[in-house]
Parts: sequence; structure tokens; C-alpha cells
Amino acid sequence: MKFFDEARIEVIAGDGGDGSASMRREKNVPRGGPDGGDGGRGGSIYAVADLNLNTLVDYRFTRIFRAKPGENGRGRDQYGKGAEDIILGVPVGTIIKDADSGETLADLAKDGDRALLAKGGKGGIGNIHFKSSVNRAPRQFTHGEKGETRQLEMELRVLADVGLLGMPNAGKSTLIRAVSAARPKVADYPFTTLQPNLGVVRVDENRSFVMADVPGLIEGAAEGAGLGHQFLRHLQRTKVLLHLVDLAPFDESIDPAAEVKAIAAELKKYDASLTKKPRWLVMNKADLLEPAQAKKRAAALVKKLRWTKPWFLVSAMKAQGTRELSFAVMEFLQPTKR
Repeated sequence: MKFFDEARIEVIAGDGGDGSASMRREKNVPRGGPDGGDGGRGGSIYAVADLNLNTLVDYRFTRIFRAKPGENGRGRDQYGKGAEDIILGVPVGTIIKDADSGETLADLAKDGDRALLAKGGKGGIGNIHFKSSVNRAPRQFTHGEKGETRQLEMELRVLADVGLLGMPNAGKSTLIRAVSAARPKVADYPFTTLQPNLGVVRVDENRSFVMADVPGLIEGAAEGAGLGHQFLRHLQRTKVLLHLVDLAPFDESIDPAAEVKAIAAELKKYDASLTKKPRWLVMNKADLLEPAQAKKRAAALVKKLRWTKPWFLVSAMKAQGTRELSFAVMEFLQPTKR
């Protein structure tokens, strides 16, 4: 199934039913008085986070959700029946915004989180409520309130502890295959990854974390170039970013240091808070070089970047250094008690 992480929908809550202005008319009851009941409540529309869902694809085909109105009140003190609410299931991690104002209405980050999207109208009041000592036969009643109508934007941000970023062909998909059971497509051409992939990295029986692989970034991604800009939002929930760089590019004119700086600039353009997240450098494809040459290039890159944060030299294809990387990430996310 194709992955969809954005959708625009319209929700229309049900109107409240009208109150009744009925008068009691029965044989041998000459002065029955008012007996009009209240109208029923219109149906509301809610969103509920469901761990079993992982895409917003359903909302690409059905875009309008309309709840039913409440029943009108009737004579003989009969109140109108309230309409049933509509429940929209969405993946965990969905953010829902008002399309007109941009206001965030809900951030459904946990399974079972629930949010009201459009409130149903209250039912109108029947004439039995207007009876008084000076008004024995009231004809007053009120109409039901209108239900809310909203245009909504739904945006899915996958829940992952670790986010992978890097230029196309840096080896992100290969790395996630090496450390988890995820099997994203891997090929020797750019933009192999067209949608986010999640993998659970289990370092021991009781400790694991979730890693997200998003399409590769290129310079200008924040302005819409390439594919990765569509998925930068998925990095916003992560706790640490692993910045992969190809240590042995086929084109010798490519400068790995320049690529690292270019992606850092794109993160800042898209969302400055991303640059404040812990970001570790992972120099990949060490197996394409002699061990001494790989270490020399890694040291030179770290020096050129003036990198002071953690860095790792790995070969995702050969699963070399990936175990040490996984344990370091796990220790960062969940330090062992000493």
C-alpha cells in the first residue's frame, strides 16, 4: 500500500433537533397544557489514534465526513433522539490542524488519544420549559443549534527514537536493514527510498528503539527540491539524528564535508529546532577502502568539520561497526543503571 502522510478533509457535525411546541390534547383533559419535548443532540466527530494504522490513505478517497442531525422533539413529552458520533481512526503520531486558521487542534501521540474535531449542535428546547404561572399555554420553543463545520489538514509524523538523514545513496536503507528486521529497497542509484521506513533495533532481550529511514535529502530540500523535503517532518519527533555520509563516493570530486554542511543548512531552513537535536556523524561504506585508508579519511573528515559530537566509522553492507553504533544509541536513549 502506498504511504500517505498528508490529507485534507472536511468534517460536518450534525445539527441539533428542534424543540416542539405541542399542546396536550386528550379526551376529558380540557386544559392539558404544553407537552413539547426537546430536540436531540447532533452527532459530533472525533479522531482517535489507533496503533494498528500506519498511513492516512483512507482519507485520500473519502474527504467529507458528515454526522447526522438530532431528532426533533415531539408531543407527549417526547424528547428527540441524539445522533451517533462519528469516530475517525488515525495513525499514532497524527497532527490535526484547522486549515483556515492553522491552529493545531490535536496531536495524537499515544494509542487511544482522542480529540473532538467538530461538535454537534445542542437540541432545541420544547415548550414544556416555558410554562409558568402567568403563561399556562406557551407556544415558544427554540431551534436546534448548528453543528460545527471545519476544513482540516491531517499530517502524520512517524514516531521514532532515531532518524537517519543524509544524501541519496549514503546508505541509510542499508543501515536500517543491517540493524533491524526492516527490509526497505536497496539499489545502486539515488532516491531508492520513496517513503519512510521504520525498523525496530533490538540490542538485547529487554531494550530496543525505533529507527526511521526517510528519503535522501539534497541541497534545496527545504524549498522543495528532491523527495526528502516531504518527509522532514518525520525527524521532528526523534530524539537523536544519525547523519550518514558516504566516505568513499564514486565521484572523487564530491566533498563529504560539503555534503554534511549542506544537509545541516537544509535542516535549519526547514525547522531550526532540528539543528538543536543531538546529531551524530556516521561515516559509511568503510568496506570500500583499505582499513588504514578508511580510518585516515574518517579522521580527516572529523578534523575538517571540527566535529565534537560522537562519530562512527561503519560498513552497513558488511554490518561492520553497526553493533557498536546500536549499543551507543541505546545507551544514549536509555542509560544503563550503574
